Amino acid sequence: MALEIVGEIMKLTVLATLAIAGILIVLIWKKNLATKVTYLRYIIQALSLVVIFYLFTFPIWLLLMVGIILLMTIVLGRLYCGWFCPFGLYMDLVTAVRKATRIRYRSIPDKLNKALHKSRYIILLVFIFLPFALSSISIERLSMVLFFAGDFKPMKVLLGPLVPVIVPWKGLVVFNEINFSYPYVQEIMEYGGEAFGTYLSYVFVALTLAGAFIYRRFWCRFCPTGSSVAIVNRFKGFKWAPVVHLDKNEEKCTKCGICKRVCPVQVTEVYEQKGGKIGTSMCMLCLRCVEMCPYKECLKVKIGGKTVFKSRNWLEPSKSD
Repeated sequence: MALEIVGEIMKLTVLATLAIAGILIVLIWKKNLATKVTYLRYIIQALSLVVIFYLFTFPIWLLLMVGIILLMTIVLGRLYCGWFCPFGLYMDLVTAVRKATRIRYRSIPDKLNKALHKSRYIILLVFIFLPFALSSISIERLSMVLFFAGDFKPMKVLLGPLVPVIVPWKGLVVFNEINFSYPYVQEIMEYGGEAFGTYLSYVFVALTLAGAFIYRRFWCRFCPTGSSVAIVNRFKGFKWAPVVHLDKNEEKCTKCGICKRVCPVQVTEVYEQKGGKIGTSMCMLCLRCVEMCPYKECLKVKIGGKTVFKSRNWLEPSKSD
């Protein structure tokens, strides 16, 4: 038992060391200000992928994981979507492939994009409350709720985006005794059956990858897991939520439109809003707009009232670089 604990500690130590080294490499040696944050985000997303795989090797409470994600959106906005979600990383990698081929992306019409965003709340409510509405809650059934078993199995779809490529259970593809999977594949195979479910899984993988190739962060536009409930800040006493947010200085904005063009999910509020706190739950806080804004201190990332990152004139190298 003691050796197992020591082994797990060593694994976590090695993982933490590699993560810190990667972050330091980007911060110290990456000179291009227009991509420094992007590369930093890739490293954190990859680290998150490994951590999530590690968590799935334990019999964890799935309800607790969903609760943590929803709580994060209240306090931190959709920071989880931009920096930690494995499915988001897959789509970002597909985008990187598209860029390498020099193929232009396409944009979804603004009205449709906002409609897809609003639909996520309906999907979220269905998957959260429907199982409870159809089942009787008791002490005996509490374990089913915690592990999304029995009547509460449909709620597992809320953890679909967290599924890593390599999983500790039977995956879609097995190669050299390694199980490979993909977000939502487990649920599709459970409900579709062994043969038909496998066929549907391949179709789903193909469609989502093709969608991500054409439209940046395609799935994020209607993913129920990333639903930000930052709407609570409209109520008295919740104006602080989310703590992490973008802030705009209208006097320094020239309406160049760069922030609107580089946004993966086509957030328009950063461009349209006159100034102050950007109040939209569509923003994933990927910080691409802040990174690409060529006007110093026009856009800022704040935690509470403290600025932690701000736009810089990346056209001219800073003295610190």
